[in-house]
Amino acid sequence: MHERTWQRSSFCSGGGNNCIELAADDGGIAIRESSDPHTVLTTDPTALRAFLRGVKEGRFHLSAG
Repeated sequence: MHERTWQRSSFCSGGGNNCIELAADDGGIAIRESSDPHTVLTTDPTALRAFLRGVKEGRFHLSAG
């Protein structure tokens, strides 16, 4: 396995351990939480774009009640 170069979200404040990090992974995207760096999810760029679009559009908002 090669060494990944991780990038933190611009919304990560203060460089603490509560950040989302992304890295290129042989044509895919690796995603991890800085508080648990050994757990890594991988996806492809198309799926990640679709997910982020859904988040921005509020598709995953949980309603109260």
